[in-house]
Amino acid sequence: MTASAHSSSRIARGGKAIYGAPLGILMLEARFPRIPGDMGNGTTWPFPVLYRVVSGASPEKVVLKGAAGLLPDFIDAAKDLVRLGAEAITTNCGFLSLFQKEIAAAVGVPVATSSLMQVPWVQATLPPGKRVGLVTVSGSTLTPAHLEGAGVPLDTPMVGTENGKEFFRVLIKAEKDDMDIAQAERDVVEAGKELVAKNPDVGAIVLECTNMPPYAAALQAEVGLPVYDIYSMITWFHTGLRPRVFA
Repeated sequence: MTASAHSSSRIARGGKAIYGAPLGILMLEARFPRIPGDMGNGTTWPFPVLYRVVSGASPEKVVLKGAAGLLPDFIDAAKDLVRLGAEAITTNCGFLSLFQKEIAAAVGVPVATSSLMQVPWVQATLPPGKRVGLVTVSGSTLTPAHLEGAGVPLDTPMVGTENGKEFFRVLIKAEKDDMDIAQAERDVVEAGKELVAKNPDVGAIVLECTNMPPYAAALQAEVGLPVYDIYSMITWFHTGLRPRVFA
């Protein structure tokens, strides 16, 4: 038995600045409300996390403009989180799948940039003839490059929330700081219903946007299909960092 495993050992290991929060989250710079369930609300997580806001990385720049020019800023912020004590990195925008390979190569710890990375795993659970569908904040700007970055088949059906009344307008266009939560929920649910109506072979839904978990239960109840999001992915991701200790 090693000294660190011995029951009488009282040696604590150092080398980091912050302890007990192995997951680092790279945040976009935004002002909209982050309600419980939103990735940017600390009460969403059943474990502590580290946050780092990437200055200048607005939702509009990342979602509508391909995050052009922002890769060095995301890498620097990810490295800062690792220096603080993060043992893995994620981000609060599914569109950052564009940077998956580059951030992972730069920081030397596990990286999961996007909820979209779940698609191959969810697909493997479905019966023959069924496939995964996507609900995204912006279907018009979720490109093949975003899908390829997350290992998502390019023919995956998707519907965005651009035609809704609240969700897209508040999150991406930043037209106001407050948000009608009930209307935002309706926008996400309606997008999911449209996805299923247009694609009857959809057997499960993955929500791209990290602001959508508050509405996942309502969508699942409406369409009767499994719904996965950034919460489902990151709770799984974190379980590998801190496996449960069974008595």
